[in-house]
Amino acid sequence: MEFWDVYTVDREKTDRTWKRGSRLPAGDYHLVIHVCVFNDKGQMLIQQRQPFKEGWANMWDLTVGGSATVGDSSQEAAMRELEEEIGLRLDLSETRPHLTVNFKEGFDDIYLVEAEVDLKKLTLQESEVQAVKWADEETILQMIQEGTFIPYYGSLISTLFAMRKQWGGIAHFEGK
Repeated sequence: MEFWDVYTVDREKTDRTWKRGSRLPAGDYHLVIHVCVFNDKGQMLIQQRQPFKEGWANMWDLTVGGSATVGDSSQEAAMRELEEEIGLRLDLSETRPHLTVNFKEGFDDIYLVEAEVDLKKLTLQESEVQAVKWADEETILQMIQEGTFIPYYGSLISTLFAMRKQWGGIAHFEGK
């Protein structure tokens, strides 16, 4: 059984928790994280969800994602999900998310990480992940169109690829 911290609209923790699986009351929010791992070829490590996984069964997804549990900081949740889902240990304790996407019931912190990862050395969580592979932006966008990747907005995927080596929403050009 998983419990979440409950946040206010201003992202302040309340002294309350909520059990996963039931809808949060209006005005209450929870924290979700996603970590997108990129290699030096500009590809993202993606995972395929298990066929028996509730929600998006058999679909391909970003590297990892999940809800922060009670007591987790955003960084702790990101590190825990990386290790739990694919067996990857990265220190994100001093890392801020590149962006946060607000959704109806919470906040989704998205971390963009550059790391060389040997897929053969990963340990996939049997209850969640059936496969992993590297994919470029064009491939992921095509998979979304084909219905084999979770239907994120294509513009979000393009933004993740564009921002992976920089902070902020303004492109940096040489000499400017």
